[in-house]
Amino acid sequence: MKIIARIFQIFVGILFIFSGLVKLNDPLGFSYKLDEYFSAAVLGLEFLQPLALPIAIFVVIFEVVLGVMLLLGFQKKFTAWSLLLMIVFFTFLTFYSAYFNKVTDCGCFGDAIPLTPWESFTKDVILLIMIIVLFMKQDYWYSAFAKAKSSIITLLATIGCFALAYYVLMHLPVLDFRAYKVGTNMVEAMKEDPTRPDVYEYKWYFNVDGAEKVVTTNGDYPSGYGELVRYETELVEKGYEPPIHDFKIEDENGEDFTSDFLTKPKVAMIITYNLNKAEVEGLNKLNKFIDRAETAGYEVIGLTASSMDDVKTVMNKHEFSTTFYTADETALKTIVRSVPGVILVDRGIITAKSHWNDLESLEL
Repeated sequence: MKIIARIFQIFVGILFIFSGLVKLNDPLGFSYKLDEYFSAAVLGLEFLQPLALPIAIFVVIFEVVLGVMLLLGFQKKFTAWSLLLMIVFFTFLTFYSAYFNKVTDCGCFGDAIPLTPWESFTKDVILLIMIIVLFMKQDYWYSAFAKAKSSIITLLATIGCFALAYYVLMHLPVLDFRAYKVGTNMVEAMKEDPTRPDVYEYKWYFNVDGAEKVVTTNGDYPSGYGELVRYETELVEKGYEPPIHDFKIEDENGEDFTSDFLTKPKVAMIITYNLNKAEVEGLNKLNKFIDRAETAGYEVIGLTASSMDDVKTVMNKHEFSTTFYTADETALKTIVRSVPGVILVDRGIITAKSHWNDLESLEL
């Protein structure tokens, strides 16, 4: 049991550190996931939505620090209770998401390792078992260092986490695991594969001599069974979904300009999923960037999910001359973790991305 407890101690500690660091690399993305959990459609905790970002930062830093403390065997009671309460909460959350099909990706490992809701729940159940063993067998934990040294290491880990969180929020994630990372050919990433479609099962309900008969097919209508009462379809195998499947550039009338802009050589896209949530300081920097980009031969456009009334209000306030188009909010949140942010596109290939803080140093 001592060997098992120490194996669990190492495994859980490393997993918590890895999971926390992956999300700490992109706390804004994790806050979007928490915002989704807090929404009326999922947990109904809308009052927490404005606090999604600070909660996200606290959770991921606490996750990393707990992993460090577990590996050190430091503050055993506090660490054990914290691990247990955290995993119980996340196990409930992933079960709720999976059972009610509320959130399609838990965000446990950010965009680095996407998991389905049931995969996330299974992972949490395994972790829960390990943590229960660790909780009950705290005397078997390995203590790496004396209390003073462990305190210093924990403090340094905490400071390092806050420093990383500040850096990626003021700039961009250090590692980009999303479909819109620099170097991505958006045209290729949007192509579907007709040889791998969704596979559905069809259940046909017939009235045969007063009794209900069910006939199952892959789509063809089964003739010769009498009166059709109803039919049902069920997805049995998900087909190929391109990495980029929700990106579209439209004007206020709904006209699609996606292919137009993805075939041009020099396009600068200002990404602001919600103009009302954009950083004012960032908006104030855009005019200078727009002038610099147009001088360098770029066509500059704005992409937002905000209404055209909000667009006109912001354009008048900041004296923007750039044309704004509409796009899917989730896609815009995914493209760049900055509000506003900028990407440079050359014939559909993303050549650069920038936080609004770094617009002055963005090479054109």
